[in-house]
Amino acid sequence: MTEVDIVQTYRIQSHGAKLARTHLHDWLILVLLVLIEVGLNVINPFYRFVGKDMMEDLKYPLKPNTIPVWSVPIYAVLLPIIIFIIRYIKRKDVHDLHHAILGLLYAVVITGVITDSIKDAVGRPRPNFFWRCFPDGQDFYDHLGDVICHGDHKVIKEGHKSFPSGHTSWSFAGLGFLSLYLAAKIQAFDRRGHVGKLCVVFLPLLLAALVGVSRVDDYWHHWTDVFAGALIGLTISFFCYLQFFPPPDRTRGWGPYSYFTAIESESRTNGRNDSHVGYDNTSQHFASARSREDHSISIE
Repeated sequence: MTEVDIVQTYRIQSHGAKLARTHLHDWLILVLLVLIEVGLNVINPFYRFVGKDMMEDLKYPLKPNTIPVWSVPIYAVLLPIIIFIIRYIKRKDVHDLHHAILGLLYAVVITGVITDSIKDAVGRPRPNFFWRCFPDGQDFYDHLGDVICHGDHKVIKEGHKSFPSGHTSWSFAGLGFLSLYLAAKIQAFDRRGHVGKLCVVFLPLLLAALVGVSRVDDYWHHWTDVFAGALIGLTISFFCYLQFFPPPDRTRGWGPYSYFTAIESESRTNGRNDSHVGYDNTSQHFASARSREDHSISIE
């Protein structure tokens, strides 16, 4: 069953409210996860021991972010949602729109919670930690050899959040989900050998990879931080996508599970209605025939 074979539409006006009520608990859990994510960014991370001999690898310059923090939700969340909306305008399937948005938000929020939980627990210093701790270049250590920082508290706090990379994990979560979504919609794995479709699928992943590279170039992360962030983001996006959609290489991979469930439910309902109509017509036929027979007997 291909997408061309099915033209059933489910608009927001007719099915949106019912769909939202059905997944109300999912949205509530999402809100709870957002609150947890906010809390993880408020608390202090683990301030691990940083000795003088370790500082040789942590003296990279403190540069501004090439990719600002505020831009991450724009390309990792807002951009995919715009594509989902364009798809809805064309297809008129509220199931696809709702599940795509919900799945995307779950992917980035769960990724954020996991990433920041590990950040706070590990407390790995960033490559530019020296200049965060000693902005004037004068380093001080206690009797155990641990650093005595005299920089800005917020800057030092952020300096203990190197592993894993949040920019990278969020990028691969949002854009990885988008990549799976596009692969399904354009049927990239239809075995017809159109390499151009793969280019479309790889484009979001390339963007996410470039974000990860920028984190190393800016000396905000070690390469292992970026690798771990990419792995977390891709893994979470994959599981969140499969929660709502079949794998992109399946015959029905172009639509969400609930879309086909709704069609099958309506088909069964229509089938029962047709059976009742057929039964009623048959009953009326026999009743009419019996009436004519009785009338004939009375005449005789």
